[in-house]
Amino acid sequence: MQTRPLGRTGLEVSRLCLGTMTFGEQNSEAEAHEQLDRAVAFGINFIDTAEMYPVPPMAETQGLTERYIGSWLKQRGARDDLIIATKAAGPGLDHIRGGPRLTREHIHQAIDTSLERLNTDYVDLYQLHWPDRQTNFFGKLGYVHSEDEDATPLEETLSALKELVDAGKVRAIGLSNDTPWGVMRSLQLADKLDLPRVASIQNPYNLLNRSFEVGLAEIAHREDVGLLAYSPLGFGVLSGKYLNGTQPPKGRLTLYERFKRYTSPEAEAATQAYVALAEKHELDPAQMALAFVNSRSFLTSNIIGATTMEQLESNLASESLKLDNEVLEAIEDIHRRMPNPCP
Repeated sequence: MQTRPLGRTGLEVSRLCLGTMTFGEQNSEAEAHEQLDRAVAFGINFIDTAEMYPVPPMAETQGLTERYIGSWLKQRGARDDLIIATKAAGPGLDHIRGGPRLTREHIHQAIDTSLERLNTDYVDLYQLHWPDRQTNFFGKLGYVHSEDEDATPLEETLSALKELVDAGKVRAIGLSNDTPWGVMRSLQLADKLDLPRVASIQNPYNLLNRSFEVGLAEIAHREDVGLLAYSPLGFGVLSGKYLNGTQPPKGRLTLYERFKRYTSPEAEAATQAYVALAEKHELDPAQMALAFVNSRSFLTSNIIGATTMEQLESNLASESLKLDNEVLEAIEDIHRRMPNPCP
């Protein structure tokens, strides 16, 4: 398993990260533990979760994902050879903390409850799940500025995170679902006010959504704020299993209507092209999609997720797959013809 530096923290994370947002909804506690055991045995040292998980977010299940990881950590021990990442939710989910914000009070409350669920004294990477301001994320297009927005100042949020670092509850901080402005402003404030430096940004990145390349990839390289790529298979769409109206019984898009980001006609056409390319070269479409993400120079880690052990094994196999120039050039050709159908 290849490792890559987590920003300028001195920590090294595996190129594949185990995503866990299905734990507590599509996966039982026993299944979660089985996945964690297999991932670590394979060489993964990086596990990503969030206080919001599992998805879809519901009051009845909120926090179960962290609890399942916590029960596994308690059984397993050897906490210090793992890199555990979790996230504090931003505004919009009233069942979390009575309506989460990224204020000092909320940040302290969020980390303490996450640590309790995770059965640990610290997390290695603490991320802001989405911004506490009006901006584009979760596929939103067409930024509209509002002078009277109710946003927590970034200075307050970062200062609260510094308190967590100083207290030993957090080793490094990161952003998620953020923009070039958000990253650069955070870095500017870190330099100006001696606050923790952002180590990573967790944003969507896959063959159907390469928008990270437009503004954030340069920042990743020049500022050492690498990408933690989520949805590398576009909710499983890039495996090809949903093509031609197919609805596999346990597929996420079959079970939950809310996940429509990768289901447009444009996405279907692009997926058809990528699947055909994989089949032409006798590659598994999902592994080809993951291997493409793995190959990106601005990547810190690729967050894989699965609901079955068979899916997990397939995802793990992408670590050893290196795409040749012919395949990479063909991918670029499809991208030029059908760029970013799912921003």
